[in-house]
Amino acid sequence: MNFEFGTATRIIFGAGRLRELRSFIPSLGSRALVVIGRNTERARPLLALLEGLAFETWTVAGEPTVDLVRDGVAHARLAGCDCVISFGGGSVIDAGKAIAALLTNDGDLFEYLEVIGQGKSLAKPAAPSVAIPTTAGTGAEVTRNAVLSSPQHRVKVSLRSSLILPKVALVDSELTYDLPPNLTASTGLDALTQLIEPFVSIRANPLTDGFCREGIPRVARSLRRAFHDGRDVRAREDMTMASLLGGLALANAGLGAVHGFAAPIGGMFPAPHGAICAALLPHVMEINLRALRERHPGSNERFDEIARMLTGHDAATAEEAVDWVRALCAELRVPGLRQYRISEAHFLELVENASKASSMKANPVALTATEMTEILQRTL
Repeated sequence: MNFEFGTATRIIFGAGRLRELRSFIPSLGSRALVVIGRNTERARPLLALLEGLAFETWTVAGEPTVDLVRDGVAHARLAGCDCVISFGGGSVIDAGKAIAALLTNDGDLFEYLEVIGQGKSLAKPAAPSVAIPTTAGTGAEVTRNAVLSSPQHRVKVSLRSSLILPKVALVDSELTYDLPPNLTASTGLDALTQLIEPFVSIRANPLTDGFCREGIPRVARSLRRAFHDGRDVRAREDMTMASLLGGLALANAGLGAVHGFAAPIGGMFPAPHGAICAALLPHVMEINLRALRERHPGSNERFDEIARMLTGHDAATAEEAVDWVRALCAELRVPGLRQYRISEAHFLELVENASKASSMKANPVALTATEMTEILQRTL
């Protein structure tokens, strides 16, 4: 047993906790860069709380790109910002973490990026930051990477370092009450993916196992309810907790083939990350399970345990976990990837790029190119 664990310095969780923000913001810096999404109306409660404090806003209109982060850093430096507040979904939070990292570290962003960059380690801690999620899916408020798109390379890659972890992760379920059903579905299935993949990861450890065992049943009992009734307070609380637990787990145990594919697909096509993960999840589970049984007989105990957590039945088997997830995706109306103009013509490039993704390295079994192609075929 050999592992390490890292997370945000402070986690604040609970309905209505956003109202505590003003009490600790002045201790982080003199002027904040407030990173928000395209819907500025959603950020109004935050901006009202900051009234009278020194801050600048920066908008992330879609999934963050390398150029957007560079521009955000330049804007923050010009305005004299020395701390960052990120308020939004995973894209906003990842952009905020990357901007905070570059505010204190010299050089160009590409020096620090994986796969397409030099993968250089950050030399200094990021500027103090607060991450406030408004969706329940990515867990980005407690992860040690920022996922960025490089349109030039047609891929998504990470800026990865424990030094970019936020000083404060503030998780308030009230901020998710108005999420529409389609976003509830895609982000919620992303949360489920980020609990299942770390649990079967080759880097799973007792700490992350505990998070997954706590989180998976919460999704099982509450995602459908949140989808059908966004004002179900208990369901929204369950889903924000599940998202947080998934972030804690993935940051310390890794992910798997779903996210291995999500990186190149998200880089090549205008498909939301959560929707990609939702479309992939049941098929990756099925192919992983088959490959494990073929190459490592008797190693599917964790999939059996997932089945028990999802169904609530003590005798449930791994196949029932796959069936349960497939039925959930159907009920939540998850579209196939063909909707995003992905076709068989793209499979070769996607498989090649996915095989290089960092997430693929933690998958419970090494998949062949044929198996990876089969997964893509099923997602259409």
